[in-house]
This record gives sequence, C-alpha cells and structure tokens, in this order.
Amino acid sequence: MRAALLAACAAALLLAGCGKKGAPSAPGPANEITYPRSFPTR
Repeated sequence: MRAALLAACAAALLLAGCGKKGAPSAPGPANEITYPRSFPTR
C-alpha cells in the first residue's frame, strides 16, 4: 500500500515537471500575427 502511494506520488511529480515554461506566445514574428483580432458585430 505504502509503496503504491509512493510510486503514484513520484509519477505525479515527474509528470508535473513536463511542459513548456513561461507565458504562451503566438508563433512567428510579432508584426505578422493577425490573431486575436476584433470581429464585426454584424
């Protein structure tokens, strides 16, 4: 029981370390980004 709990905690910590760090940003040069943009109401 204790070993299973320890293994689950270790797996959760390993998976929590994955991923991209920092704020998300759109790909490409900043002057060519067209989204997000405002859309007409009608």
